Amino acid sequence: MPCSRRQFIAFAAVLTSAGALVKEAAAAPAAVAPNDPTAMALGYKPSAAQVDKAKYPKYQAGQMCGKCQFFQGKAGAPTGPCQMFGGKLVNAGGWCSAYVKKA
Repeated sequence: MPCSRRQFIAFAAVLTSAGALVKEAAAAPAAVAPNDPTAMALGYKPSAAQVDKAKYPKYQAGQMCGKCQFFQGKAGAPTGPCQMFGGKLVNAGGWCSAYVKKA
């Protein structure tokens, strides 16, 4: 079924807009929510100062997400994706029990 030039241009504009929205949504990962089941299981805290040292004796001062091998953000970035949370954003100054010092 042939379409007119106007229909084609309108259709192309809709596709372009939809593509831009999908790309924008895919480019911006969500932040880890405090009630996220993985965050709760790993004891994630957005600030390492909030870690319950009695509950997580593995925690040592100076450990934080930005220094962990699972943190995929750029050096000095306030947040970044984390492999432990499926690429969701974590605070660079946060901490969880999966912490492993970056090599």
